[in-house]
Amino acid sequence: MDMAKLMREAQAMQEKIAAAQESAQTLEANGVAGAGLVTVTLKGKGDLVSIRIDPSLMSESADILEDLIKAAHNEARRNLEQAVEQAMQKITQDMGGMMPGFKMPF
Repeated sequence: MDMAKLMREAQAMQEKIAAAQESAQTLEANGVAGAGLVTVTLKGKGDLVSIRIDPSLMSESADILEDLIKAAHNEARRNLEQAVEQAMQKITQDMGGMMPGFKMPF
């Protein structure tokens, strides 16, 4: 096999992976709990962007509010992971696909 061609392909793959990592930083996902009373938004690698708490919850006990925040955060994390995975599948399809079950290191 042509070593120069192999090196060019490896470089192209590295550039696509770097672009995918950068793109993943801009993805956002929401998690909702308590029928919309609490909403959490995560970005990129899981950075917390916002929390919205319906004012009607302020009269509830702290335990209820804490549980709703955790539930919304967990849903947002799952949604973000799915969004990143879907974005990476699109990128890897352009690279001819990767091994099934392969997860990117980010």
